[in-house]
Amino acid sequence: MRKFTLLVAAILVSAVAGCASDPYGYGNAANNPTIRTLGGAAAGAVIADATGGSKTTGALIGAVGGALSCGVPGLPACN
Repeated sequence: MRKFTLLVAAILVSAVAGCASDPYGYGNAANNPTIRTLGGAAAGAVIADATGGSKTTGALIGAVGGALSCGVPGLPACN
């Protein structure tokens, strides 16, 4: 059950990891696939650490989820 919860949490968090807008007016840098992947990896590692899972596995799952979030309908498209 712990691994399933970790997987679901990592996917949900990483799916929106890069959706924040740019407060400095340089365009929406958060819609860059690299930023989403790194944000997803960081979020996945934090969630894995908090739930007692492997940080490496959590980061990998988060990175994949962050990268795949570019194609999710309803989220801003990556540029």
